[in-house]
Amino acid sequence: MLNGMYTDRERCVRAVRSKDARFDGWFFTAVLTTGIYCRPSCPVMAPKPENMVFHASAAACQQAGFRACKRCRPDTSPGSPEWNRRADLVARAMRLIADGVVDREGVPGLAGRLGYSTRQVERQLLAELGAGPLALARAQRAQTARLLVESTELTMADVAFAAGFASVRAFNDTVREVFALSPTELRARVPKRDDAAAAAPHPRTSPLPPPRTGPTPGTPPAGTTAPPAAPVTLQLRLPFRAPLNPDNLFGHLAATAVPGVEEWRDGAYRRTLRLPYGYGIVGLAPRPDHIACRLTLADLRDLTVAISRCRRMLDLDADPVAVDDRLRTDPLLAPLVDKAPGRRVPRTVDEAEFAVRAVLGQQVSTAAARTHAARLVAAHGDAVDDPEGGLTHLFPTPEALAALDPASLAMPRTRRTTFTTLIAQLADGGLRLGVESDWEQARARLLALPGFGPWTVDVIAMRALGDPDAFLPTDLGIRRAAEELGLPSTPAALTARAAAWRPWRAYAVQYLWATGSHPINHLPA
Repeated sequence: MLNGMYTDRERCVRAVRSKDARFDGWFFTAVLTTGIYCRPSCPVMAPKPENMVFHASAAACQQAGFRACKRCRPDTSPGSPEWNRRADLVARAMRLIADGVVDREGVPGLAGRLGYSTRQVERQLLAELGAGPLALARAQRAQTARLLVESTELTMADVAFAAGFASVRAFNDTVREVFALSPTELRARVPKRDDAAAAAPHPRTSPLPPPRTGPTPGTPPAGTTAPPAAPVTLQLRLPFRAPLNPDNLFGHLAATAVPGVEEWRDGAYRRTLRLPYGYGIVGLAPRPDHIACRLTLADLRDLTVAISRCRRMLDLDADPVAVDDRLRTDPLLAPLVDKAPGRRVPRTVDEAEFAVRAVLGQQVSTAAARTHAARLVAAHGDAVDDPEGGLTHLFPTPEALAALDPASLAMPRTRRTTFTTLIAQLADGGLRLGVESDWEQARARLLALPGFGPWTVDVIAMRALGDPDAFLPTDLGIRRAAEELGLPSTPAALTARAAAWRPWRAYAVQYLWATGSHPINHLPA
């Protein structure tokens, strides 16, 4: 699917008439006669084509004076796959906005991270999305506010604060404008607590005891107020585009889990999160039509960021139909795709953490890599309290790891040098792997580091940077799969064959890996 689909009027009309959920998040339909905007799959009767106007974002609809449909709730649709398949200015800006940068640092902070002027950023976002960074961040705040209004018993003042609004008045005005209901009316529409479990899937919240391990970890932005004393737990549903095959996605995360930071418990992958205002603990479990998410936050202002990072880790905004259709054009890959369609690329919630773990995993088994990482976590990670399970720490920051004694690392000297050089580059900002990073620049800087070969760079590009076209032709599992399938097995020949799979070679890697019996390919029992 091409960027700018919303400008193809005929194609959009066909998608709306067919109520095709695959297009949810790609564009939004604004109806001139009702003043409402919807997702393409809205169940109500499709309006006449002459009454439809199409926009690339919910923010653009809101700026044009349209309010969200109460039936299809377009603010809860999966995000556009565009922002995960591209690394240009607009895509990087959208990833940063989803990560809450505009709310924390303003538009100048967004522009500074991207290396452009505020005028350039605003101009390009307006040209492609019909809304600037402030409007896009406002739409995101409205979505977070609705989630908190409907799923918690927080006071409206606390909801406004947690959603990132500067005042209760701005919160009230925005909610009324976007949803055509006051915050109190939104909450009144939610079924009562005694029959909520049977009547609707709205998430709930319950307070947890305050942490017992000292100060709250994290790095709150300067000038912010102290977070609430007690963490809060929310039950959420994370939507995705079908199909989704959870086997390799959750199997990979569980099989490589670092003790203390990650675990598989009661059918859910759980891990700790380092967030801007504090820490979080998330449990994610696959369901037929959504991902069940149990999220505990030390500070509710981190809600939007936590959801964004979890969605990114699970690759929930992918377009599996487009990916699988391309890979099926290869007759040797087609049977793998048909057998288990909808494989996602398991990614990460912390790019620096994954780069460190990639180095720890060089030329050792999965079990050995987990052991190395667990030692670092116990010695240098920030402690957290997990009343529900066995999570004990946040993964240590590059700054914390920069202070360690290299002689304490149980690895060969050359790999120590690789490890310490990477840590130093991450700690001083010389290497950036966050959502704002330019993929090609990041690759070049990684390759310049001692001990970084193509495999390490490509696995970081695939799982940390999020490049959907990253490929691992030298990976042993990929070469074995290629031999079994009759694909070329030498790196050069396999890379040439894989050119037909672009721009989705990272997904081809998942299908090739799945031919093996490694635990990463299976949901834990």
